[in-house]
Amino acid sequence: MRNTTRKLAVLAIPFAIGTGTLLAACGGEKPEPKVASVPPGEMPQGATWNGVYFNPTYGHLHIVETGGSIQGRWKRTDESAWGELNGPVTGNLVKFDWVEHKVGMVGPSATVKGKGYFQYKRPEGDDVDDTLEGQYGLNDREVGSKWDSIKQRRMNPDLKSIGGSVESGGPSKDWK
Repeated sequence: MRNTTRKLAVLAIPFAIGTGTLLAACGGEKPEPKVASVPPGEMPQGATWNGVYFNPTYGHLHIVETGGSIQGRWKRTDESAWGELNGPVTGNLVKFDWVEHKVGMVGPSATVKGKGYFQYKRPEGDDVDDTLEGQYGLNDREVGSKWDSIKQRRMNPDLKSIGGSVESGGPSKDWK
């Protein structure tokens, strides 16, 4: 019996060491950055942040710029949630805080918060639509998921057209 225990120990120790090394190697990746490293640039000639931007998942994002910052609201295309964002503008870059409210839910899981950024861009060519290219992250992260949108022609932003009843405390608590 002692011999069997010794053989098992001799086999188990290298296995345990190898498994620990493998797990350490898997977890040794660099952590994802929390802050976007996107430099601001000049706004395209004649461009303004004011407008309505479309994304197939997040729907129409209404943005209004006032006093060097933007306010925005969106409603997902599947109508499962609506959200609001705001943040300071530096040239063609805005870094924002956002809150999304899930329709029909209450409690802590009904609201998700985070940070993000948009960079305002104009593709080359004639008769082109301006775009927002950016990312958003959860909680204190500015990055993690892509969020690009196309500016819609002949649509005026209307922040009051999107929303619902939620507890105050979001980034737009003073918009009511």
